Amino acid sequence: MSDHPGLAGNPGQWPKAVFYVAILFSAYQIIGAAFHPFSSQVLRAGHVGFVLLMVYLCFPMRGQGRPWTPLAWALGLAGLGTAIYQWYFEAELIQRSGDLTSFDMVVGVTLLVLVFEAARRVMGLALPIICGCFLAYGLFGEHLPGDLAHRGYDFDQIINQLSFGTEGFYGTPTYVSGTYIFLFILFGAFLEQAGMIRLFTDFAMGMFGHKTGGPAKVSVVTSALMGTITGSGVANVVTTGQFTIPLMKRFGYRGTFAAAVEASASMGSQIMPPIMGAVAFIMAETINVPYVEIAKAALIPALLWFGSIFWTVHLEAQRLKLTGLPKEECPDPFAAIKQRWYLLIPLGVLVYLLFAGFTPMFSGTVGLALTAIVILGTAIVMRASNLWLKIAFWIALGLLSSGFLKFGIGVVFGVIALLVAGCFYVKGGRETLRACVWALADGARHAIPVAVACILVGVIIGVVSLTGIATTFAGYIMAIGKDNLFLSLVLTMLTCLVLGMGIPTIPNYIITSAIAAPALLELGVPLIVSHMFVFYFGLMADLTPPVALACFAAGSIAKENGLRISLWSVRIAACGFVVPFMAVYDPALLMQGDDWGAILYMLIKSVFAVGLWGMAVVGYFSAPMRAWERLLVFAAGASLVIPASVFSYDLLGLYSVTTDEIGFLVAAVVIALHVLRARRQPAMAAA
Repeated sequence: MSDHPGLAGNPGQWPKAVFYVAILFSAYQIIGAAFHPFSSQVLRAGHVGFVLLMVYLCFPMRGQGRPWTPLAWALGLAGLGTAIYQWYFEAELIQRSGDLTSFDMVVGVTLLVLVFEAARRVMGLALPIICGCFLAYGLFGEHLPGDLAHRGYDFDQIINQLSFGTEGFYGTPTYVSGTYIFLFILFGAFLEQAGMIRLFTDFAMGMFGHKTGGPAKVSVVTSALMGTITGSGVANVVTTGQFTIPLMKRFGYRGTFAAAVEASASMGSQIMPPIMGAVAFIMAETINVPYVEIAKAALIPALLWFGSIFWTVHLEAQRLKLTGLPKEECPDPFAAIKQRWYLLIPLGVLVYLLFAGFTPMFSGTVGLALTAIVILGTAIVMRASNLWLKIAFWIALGLLSSGFLKFGIGVVFGVIALLVAGCFYVKGGRETLRACVWALADGARHAIPVAVACILVGVIIGVVSLTGIATTFAGYIMAIGKDNLFLSLVLTMLTCLVLGMGIPTIPNYIITSAIAAPALLELGVPLIVSHMFVFYFGLMADLTPPVALACFAAGSIAKENGLRISLWSVRIAACGFVVPFMAVYDPALLMQGDDWGAILYMLIKSVFAVGLWGMAVVGYFSAPMRAWERLLVFAAGASLVIPASVFSYDLLGLYSVTTDEIGFLVAAVVIALHVLRARRQPAMAAA
């Protein structure tokens, strides 16, 4: 994003017009979320209008030219005009729903063209082409043979479906983008301006920087922590990778391996509770379950993801005899927390509200408001010499946090207004105000790619709901699989990976959840498990060749080939390919059900399997592993993945041996023999 002329550098370096539009955009979203002055339809239309205005002011038609030309203003204002039209004629549009006037058609077609062109400028051709195919299917699908044919729809019916109502450009993804996602992006932007990234980095460096292979472990831990405020894999790569990748290379890691570690760890941020990626909020809204259920289901797989990467990094460091940084060069982690502990207050409140059952919109509004209060309040109070004033501020902040529902949003924003006024009269206060204003603009910048993807995939949602193609596609998957769940899972996985070669995780999830997930549901996979399955493989698509966006982003920092990085990423994040299959066959891995014994057993078994695969990938444990050892530990790990309830073997007709028992036994024998051999080697060398 920063490579585009309209969004270069920090917000203070942007053209004034772009800067002020970004501020207005953020203000519109905050007011809409906090005070609800608009209907849902108008709120969505305004979100789309501001996104289009930002895109045409910031992204040139081609190359790196100056985007803010008279034509750019005309196109951007036309996009904003479609939102004004939806707001001004809201009542009339509701009354004549489905019976469009000539001017309605002009506005609808204009919106259609502007959205496709905006997506092309921001994301390239892949997603617009896929959505264009769905649009063509809606217009001409009646001429297709067999089950693919639909009854036929006129052009005005397609425009009505896409440009008006809530099943096209203003569908559920746009609603989620304009409410939950935007608030959480702003929340992350404010914390970033306040120094949260520095806090995470210093803490990770202090805890793990001096350990074996410390720089790579810092990368893993920092990426996991960053996931709580960014929720974006590629953004995580370009933020933390600027520091961690050169550090890993300096301490002996190969460039491709260092970049693969950063890419793999960063992509895990989208599945790391408590604040996951944008897809989690879209999923919660799509399947109508509380966000806490999504976070609960993602917890164990996320821990396995980061645990497997951490373990792989540790084994690679041992294999290469890599040391960490000198301890005296690492910051004190507890001093870092002591210096910026107050930044954890809004994050803690946000997590509490999300898991207490409050809506993501309310939780995000509270978190954002408290972040502003903490930043502005500390700018005033921390510079005060009166100890009692400081104590009073923290007590007041605690009361405000605990009694947010009682005080109401209006009172809280009144407190923010008073703090803003106070910042004009203390030393350094104006710099704090400038950082907050920059955070508002920066949040709007980071929201653009997510918002554009959510808006454009409305074409897919609209056409799928209009034509019923999802049912047909689900029938094909079931027919090919012939009631074979494993084959259907493989087909769904391949669909996710192929789609992910050209489009980001959000549209990938929306497409596959609308088309492939129903087939899994028909085969008996629980609702949340089927959606998590397509979510995970949409995520893995950003790591798998040939188009691995996260790997190429890391490659630009490491100055290495993105394709080679992606091959390493697939090995490092191997558990990401297996955990979804394990979850389908035993939903206890996603903490579904009340049998905590089954959940604990799945956790232990999965951790053991991940540890075995790490040894097989790196080829090292206590010493370099021989080929047969690597092969057997990999097979043992695979045996643990196969559901014990599905496969078992009769042993001499006396005892039924499950695959779990075989996996544990083989692994124990191989590891024991390996450790004995490793211990004998130094003794033999000394003799």
